[in-house]
Amino acid sequence: MTDPARWARIQELFHRAAEMREAERRPFLETACGDDPSLVAEVLALLREDAGPESLLDRGLPGAAAAVLRDPAGGREPRATFGPYRVLGVLGEGGMGVVYLAERADLGQRVALKVLRDASLSPARRERFATERRTLAQLVHPAIAQLHDADSLDDGTPWFAMEYVEGAPLTEYCRQHGTSVRGRLELLRRVAEAVQHAHRHAVIHRDLKPSNILVTADGAVKLLDFGIAKQVETLDLGADQTRTGLRLMTPAYAAPEQVRGDRIGTHTDVYSLGVLLYELLAGRLPFDLAGLTPGEAATLVTEHEPVRPSAAVRGPGAGRDAVLAAGAVDRASWTDLDVLCLTAMHRDPARRYRTVDALIRDLDHFLAGEPLDARPDSLGYRLGKFVRRNEAAVAAAAAVVALLVGLVGFYTIRLAGARNEALAEAARSQRIQRFMENLFQGGDADAGPADSLRVVTLLARGVQEARGLDGDPEAQADLYATLGALYQQLGDLARADTLLGLALEGRRATHGPGHPEVARSLVALGVLRADQASYAEAERLIREALALADRRGREHPVRAEATIALGRVLEERGRYDEAIALLEEAVRVRSAGPPGSPELTAAMYQLANAHFYAGHLDASDSLNRVLLAVNQQRHGARHPEVAHNLVNLGASEQERGNYVEAERLHRQALEIFRGWYGDDHPETASGLTLVGRALLFQGRHDEAAAALTGALAIRERVFGPRHPAVASTLNELASIALQQDRYDEAEAMYVRMEAIYRAIHGDDHYLIALAMANRASVYMNSRRHAAAEPLFREVIARYTRAQGADHFNTGIARIKLGRVLLRQGRFAEAAEESRAGYDILTRTTNPGISFLRAARQDLVAAFDSLGRPGEAARFRAELADTAAPASR
Repeated sequence: MTDPARWARIQELFHRAAEMREAERRPFLETACGDDPSLVAEVLALLREDAGPESLLDRGLPGAAAAVLRDPAGGREPRATFGPYRVLGVLGEGGMGVVYLAERADLGQRVALKVLRDASLSPARRERFATERRTLAQLVHPAIAQLHDADSLDDGTPWFAMEYVEGAPLTEYCRQHGTSVRGRLELLRRVAEAVQHAHRHAVIHRDLKPSNILVTADGAVKLLDFGIAKQVETLDLGADQTRTGLRLMTPAYAAPEQVRGDRIGTHTDVYSLGVLLYELLAGRLPFDLAGLTPGEAATLVTEHEPVRPSAAVRGPGAGRDAVLAAGAVDRASWTDLDVLCLTAMHRDPARRYRTVDALIRDLDHFLAGEPLDARPDSLGYRLGKFVRRNEAAVAAAAAVVALLVGLVGFYTIRLAGARNEALAEAARSQRIQRFMENLFQGGDADAGPADSLRVVTLLARGVQEARGLDGDPEAQADLYATLGALYQQLGDLARADTLLGLALEGRRATHGPGHPEVARSLVALGVLRADQASYAEAERLIREALALADRRGREHPVRAEATIALGRVLEERGRYDEAIALLEEAVRVRSAGPPGSPELTAAMYQLANAHFYAGHLDASDSLNRVLLAVNQQRHGARHPEVAHNLVNLGASEQERGNYVEAERLHRQALEIFRGWYGDDHPETASGLTLVGRALLFQGRHDEAAAALTGALAIRERVFGPRHPAVASTLNELASIALQQDRYDEAEAMYVRMEAIYRAIHGDDHYLIALAMANRASVYMNSRRHAAAEPLFREVIARYTRAQGADHFNTGIARIKLGRVLLRQGRFAEAAEESRAGYDILTRTTNPGISFLRAARQDLVAAFDSLGRPGEAARFRAELADTAAPASR
């Protein structure tokens, strides 16, 4: 039997190691345990058990038997591959499954691959594993690790691949970086936003702890491990109550109701967030469970109050980093932090923050130096407790009072009703007016507007004001929708997600599920999902909105919004014919209204985009020139709408090979974006990418690289590392590396680009072919012709399916295949492919475009080798006539 001192030591080491990364645990334990290998083994056994969502007794008889009978060495050797993924090593192992570090062999994309162990022994465990996969599939948020792929082995064992996150646990990150109190609160706020997103999808995490929250080197937060998450609608089933007393949780972060086995809900995650906040502030947990039996630990958590964080940070056991960070916090701020933290982790769920959003609201209040919504126990709360304790006596007294009040009320209710109806609209108008006044004041009622008021400050203040409109949910939802759209324009997609989600919830609660305002919110959220590159979810939301709008008639304004948004999503997904047909109908319908209406111009803009990507450059340009004139007249010469039209016209010139003109148009657009949004905005990054592309094709590599590197930094910060916008900039940077013979670097960037496109679009999108074609160009330029040829042939087939046999992308790929064949001495085949690509491009592009010049050079060489001098002479003459392509 383990003696109490040794058990206390095991507990201490366990809690310290649990917050470390897997690779750091054993070295730490071997150092800390000295020459006691059995102590190392005992702690590692506890860690392995903690990593799984079930204890031994929770697994049922088959699972327990499998655990006892399993070969201690791990049984059979692990598989080397799972579908397209190659196993590189083990990241972690628990009672339910194993998590591997794996790499997609064809793309080089690293993932965390989770495999259910002993699936055949426990149907319940299989269902829990399937539930985790379904949960991850529906949660699309920048701060939640994303699901990439899922499948089963031949024997039925399920697995799934998800985003691999390289980072440190939340508390460890703060220790390593000496993060300030403000910085810690901002990190926790991002975690809370991710949890709130899960709650909006009816998912409760139930196991929030530092090891499930990783922070990357650049400060991005990622929430992991939904292995014991629950859907809200399943919480009444009592599944956990039919199991053993060892419930699924981490005791140090579990809410009292979890420990007791009571009903859980979103308030359970609120408690865990409170514990995380406590630990971030004090550098220690609120309750020290080391050396306690399970019963003693349960009593401590459920019946005792923790020491205030402000006192704990100065007491024994506080983390040194937290003490240093806390030194910059004044006494008044500590009072608010105590209230904030202890409200979140109150033993009584009714006295916690009602929702995670309420916790976020008070975090924002604190960060903005404003009063908290949470208050210490009030007279109202104590009176409520008194009423519940003396229910019978209070009920009798209340009956007498109700009778008297009823008699008086009967005679006044009609007058009051009429008066209230008249006052309601006026009150709403006054609240909206106060909202606008408070929004534009500097925060002091006796002062005028702040001299240094910025847009971001205005929006943050706007959110605070909107949250104060609880008495008018209709106005509140409208303001959430507006503020969410503004955050989206500023590139803060996570904040936009929160606000647009609240707007949708508010409108459904106020108007019912079929109201046009609900449809409008669905469209807004769908457009945000498109910005987040979640195109399937975007299409689902927008089609739901379109179905609601159709009930109101084809002329309803919301239907036009939904149609235009759906056209954009279909275009992003590469379904150009569907997008064009839909948007042409929208243009016809809106043309019957006022000329130049915003709905009409929006439909025309999306139609122009769809025509461009379908290869119909003339049709796209015609629409963009009309829009340019309309927007210049309506908005002036330096408006973002004008810049978007210039971008589109510049893109057509780029495709035609008129690189100098493309550069000129893109630089005009870039200056407008910079003037409107600043230097660190996605639109500015888009402009930089397009200017860099035009410079690249003129051979001005250093200028191009500077513009593209700046664009990539902005896009990765705003969208994260896995977004089509990031892939677009990577494509241009890889092209520079290719032209400078840096083949390994170019290939790595093209492989990353292809992985992004596959993760977002699946396997059939034309952008997959684009990435493959560029990778094949690396092989061609580095004289790996045998590798390049089959890849180019696959690219041509993909382009033909996605964009058509006569698309300029198909033509370029055929020219490149011709060059590969020429270099292998297969002159007749080379001439056929080069000529086919040449014929496609001459119909749509400038005669001096570099691809046409390459085709002519190859045709001259092929026909000379085939002994056909007349045909060779024709293309030799054309080469002489197009000697300076970059200047055209």
